[in-house]
Parts: sequence; C-alpha cells; structure tokens
Amino acid sequence: MLEINEQLLNWITIKACESPRLRMNHNLHASSDDKVQRLLNAMEPGTVLPVHRHKNTDETYVLLRGKLDVKVYNEQKELIATHRLDPNEGKYGMHIPANSWHTIEVLEKGTVIFEVKEGPYLPLKEDDMMDV
Repeated sequence: MLEINEQLLNWITIKACESPRLRMNHNLHASSDDKVQRLLNAMEPGTVLPVHRHKNTDETYVLLRGKLDVKVYNEQKELIATHRLDPNEGKYGMHIPANSWHTIEVLEKGTVIFEVKEGPYLPLKEDDMMDV
C-alpha cells in the first residue's frame, strides 16, 4: 500500500526540480506492460510537453496541487480550447478522449497530477506529436 500524502508529493516535486525536464513521474503501476497506467506526475513551470495524442486510449488528469492549463488543438494545429485546472476555482481534473490533440502548460511551482490511461505504455510515435 502507498499513502498519497504531502511528504510523497514534496519528494516527487524535489525530483522534478532536479530533472532537466522539470517533471518527474512516480508510477503506481508495477510495469509498463500493465493494462492500466496510474502515476503521479510532478511538473514545474517551464517543462515542455509536446502537443500530442493517444490514438487508442483516453487519458484522465486529477490535479492534486498547483495550477495548470490543458490546451486542446484541432487537426489544423489551431488552439481550440484552454481548460484551467485550479483547485481554488473548484476545477480539479480533465478527461481527454482518445485521439485528442492536447498539451499541458504548468502555471505554478509544485504542481502534481494523478494521471490514468490504458496500458501497456507505448512511447509516442512521430505521427502522435504535433508542431504548433
């Protein structure tokens, strides 16, 4: 068992700050082959997540602390929606259907999300990333 508490979030956040990518995953699943991928993802402002999609799986974010924007794009590389997640505004999470182009912009230090998607883990392919 693992308790998700302030101490764990702080530890993952320290690891994210030490990472050149300014983010760090803490997997709750046993392997990348698991049918469900569950993880904590600590992210700092300035981290770069490419606009991407997951062709065959939905993805769900639940914000545990911090603030971020989930940005959604269409096939023409146009920004079509921005969803601000901020617990202080009562906006806690986002469900992203399969094949939706999206990215995250982190707005506050110490931001951590709980993320869930179907497995197994598959690295993004070139045609699953978009230059905007």
